[in-house]
Amino acid sequence: MIVKKMHEMGVRSEHAYTAAFASIGLTVAAWMTSLKAESGTGLARADRWGLFVGEWAPTFFGVGLALSHYEQDDGTFTASVHEFQQRQEAG
Repeated sequence: MIVKKMHEMGVRSEHAYTAAFASIGLTVAAWMTSLKAESGTGLARADRWGLFVGEWAPTFFGVGLALSHYEQDDGTFTASVHEFQQRQEAG
């Protein structure tokens, strides 16, 4: 139900996968920024910031996977994948 609503709003699996990879990069950036900007707080605080943002990536990957499955069932998945499947079935 939520995946269908997201799909109707225009959110695609590629968007979720892009957000997942961006959150991985943001994790490293948050860790490095916290480490340098809050020099008196130590490594533990930087690790907490990195882990906080790092927990977003698996969620985005999961949403991307759910949207991908919905797109496959709906027939709106990327055409190149369908062409590949048709070639396999024909050959």
